[in-house]
Amino acid sequence: MDKYLGTLRQFEILVAVFDEGSVTRASERLFLTQPSVTMQLNKLQETLGIDLTYQQGRQIKFTEGGKMVVEHARRLLTDYYDLGRRVTQLKGIEQGALSLGLVTTAKYFIPYMVGEFSETHPSIEFQFNLGNRQQIIARAAADMDDFYVFSHPPKDSELATVPMLNNRLVAIAPLNHPFAKRQHLSLEEFCKEPLLMREAGSGTRLSIEQFCAERGIELNVRMTIESNEAIKHTVMSGLGLGIVSEHVLSHGGSEGVAQINVVGLDISSRWYLVYRQSRPLSPVARAFLVSVQAG
Repeated sequence: MDKYLGTLRQFEILVAVFDEGSVTRASERLFLTQPSVTMQLNKLQETLGIDLTYQQGRQIKFTEGGKMVVEHARRLLTDYYDLGRRVTQLKGIEQGALSLGLVTTAKYFIPYMVGEFSETHPSIEFQFNLGNRQQIIARAAADMDDFYVFSHPPKDSELATVPMLNNRLVAIAPLNHPFAKRQHLSLEEFCKEPLLMREAGSGTRLSIEQFCAERGIELNVRMTIESNEAIKHTVMSGLGLGIVSEHVLSHGGSEGVAQINVVGLDISSRWYLVYRQSRPLSPVARAFLVSVQAG
């Protein structure tokens, strides 16, 4: 047996590339540069001596060997994180780490909540794992993190949900759009305008679709976009209007767009902190849960 098969970081990168389906999105999830991700992936392939991936057009695909390594890497990382939790329990609350799986919109407000917690627990290390709703559901099913943040938690009896903040959706338009200068806008007028919508399955899209279904409303969807930043920039370019979480504007910035008041467009949900009930909570995780419940 080979004495060296790769580093934990390389296996983490491999799993991220597999989950995200691209080096670009994996680098964003891990807060690394694209060249770093590519270099570590190549090093792992060289170390193992087998091809893990190949290019098909502009897409990255995994070989059968690559899929096998990903499966083992997941188990390895799960065992490693479990070891970290158990060591943390021995150390107590003043040291340790906390892993959070976040749907992308949650990245706008979770750092502020974590910042407040860190003021009283400065030695705690946090790890944010970003993804769309389906990717974070997959992480929750694989029990990869201490907590997960959703606006629409998956229906799973093994998951506990703790209500957090309200999640109100707001309409936005480019600054030079006629609607940006109006104090009120009818829902009928808004529905006629081309709309830039989040991808199917996202929490924002689910809230909008539920709202429309309940009222028999049909929106003029012009384009589907997978990130809030891209929606804001596309709105700024004049290609359509958008609907985003108010947290995107309050914490992510509203430069270049105007929030418009659409009468009757009342779409809101809640943010939830989610965790697997069978997972033992470390002292750090328990303290964070208490702080969220108290807030």
